[in-house]
Amino acid sequence: MSGNDETFHLVAVAAAALAVVAVVLLVVLSVRVHRMRRAQTAVLGEHGADDLVAHAARLSRTVTLETAEWRSTAARLQERMGGIEGALLNVFSRHGLIRYDAYGEQSGQQSCSLALLDVRGDGFVMTSIHHRDQARLYIRRINRGKPEHRLAPEEEEALAFALRSGAVASDGVIDGVRPEPRGDVDDA
Repeated sequence: MSGNDETFHLVAVAAAALAVVAVVLLVVLSVRVHRMRRAQTAVLGEHGADDLVAHAARLSRTVTLETAEWRSTAARLQERMGGIEGALLNVFSRHGLIRYDAYGEQSGQQSCSLALLDVRGDGFVMTSIHHRDQARLYIRRINRGKPEHRLAPEEEEALAFALRSGAVASDGVIDGVRPEPRGDVDDA
């Protein structure tokens, strides 16, 4: 073997080793690029032609639009809730009913007094007095739990039952809850 042949073999072995190292590096880099592409496909989708910065900008615009829509919906719902709360202030939610025999005739307690109040204690007491051949109906207005006119004992009892369903303070607070609606909605 001459020196040239030996050098040639040495160069060939070195080149082959270098080629093997290059192939190994190529396989490693190919795996890494494949993983990165798969991760990018997960973010951008199958046909994502944009880069990550453009995709992030598009997502930011979408989030901004959706946030504005949610805020608008929340504002509309808050306005509607205020209207509903205002309307509920006028609902007769408290009542008291007393049945009695007005004339002591043993007629089966056909007379009655009914108190109907809203959360503020506003409403009325309605009394129906039944006799054998006639019936009379009386209605007395109640403001903040106080009658405008003097009440009969049965009417006072019906009013007391209605007021017991919640403590009404002079400012309309019932059990510590204010009757005003949210959002400056008029309760008229």
